[in-house]
Amino acid sequence: MHNAPNKPLWLSEMVAVWGYVQRNYFLTKRYLMWEVVWLVYVTINAMAITFIGAGVEAVGGTVDTRFLMTYLLVGALLWNYLSMLFDVLSETVSWERWEGTIEYTFMSPSSRVTHLLGMGLYAVVYGIVQTAITLGVCYLLFDLDLAAANYAGALLVLAVCSVSLVGFGIVAAVLPLLSPEKGQQVSYIVSSVLLLVSGVYYEVDVLPGWMQAIATVSPVTYALQGTRAALLDGAGLSALWESIWPLLIMGVVFVPLGIFVFHLGERYAKKTGKLKRSG
Repeated sequence: MHNAPNKPLWLSEMVAVWGYVQRNYFLTKRYLMWEVVWLVYVTINAMAITFIGAGVEAVGGTVDTRFLMTYLLVGALLWNYLSMLFDVLSETVSWERWEGTIEYTFMSPSSRVTHLLGMGLYAVVYGIVQTAITLGVCYLLFDLDLAAANYAGALLVLAVCSVSLVGFGIVAAVLPLLSPEKGQQVSYIVSSVLLLVSGVYYEVDVLPGWMQAIATVSPVTYALQGTRAALLDGAGLSALWESIWPLLIMGVVFVPLGIFVFHLGERYAKKTGKLKRSG
């Protein structure tokens, strides 16, 4: 009787990636009511911000309210998606602690790249579904200025940005490893800084010079510029390249850097006994 041949390493790793995706799916089902709460929250938040644009005329403003509503809604939707992607990756360690699985996950035979890739893949799919639902609700409620929208171009920018933000999120994920008590709080501060400097609800040009300098290293800045150009102006690929190439560079830099930093943080946590269920 012959033994079955071993699976190729790449196939085993892909199976492990799918395992992490499935695990997150079952966690979502387990906390379904909380997922509904967050979906309602982000949808109402996007609606409230869009109503700000609708209300400008009521207080004596003379801007194009349809354009302003669409501008604000695109910012709200993109921030909901990108911040959720960042949060899922940065909370990787915290979720393991909350679920009591941190020792098992970090001692499993699958590589850390596989673990983080599975988390990132699920976050992207989940975020797209959530954003599509929110956009659909807002599209029914508001008279939006999307007649010239280049949806394919917007999706391309979003896909490229997702890669770079995954790397950014992995870097932030190391913080709860280094400090179980304060690491997650610091990652929330990083997220807040991204919200402030990236031009989510306004142009980056209105910020002080030192904030604009920080904005140049935020993937969210270029994602918003490119997506707004595609959806509001119908910009083609040649015009969108100005936003895409910085995101490509960030993806090439942030993803390997994030994995390397996480590896160092994991080694440190194991040596110092910080890899445990409670802080």
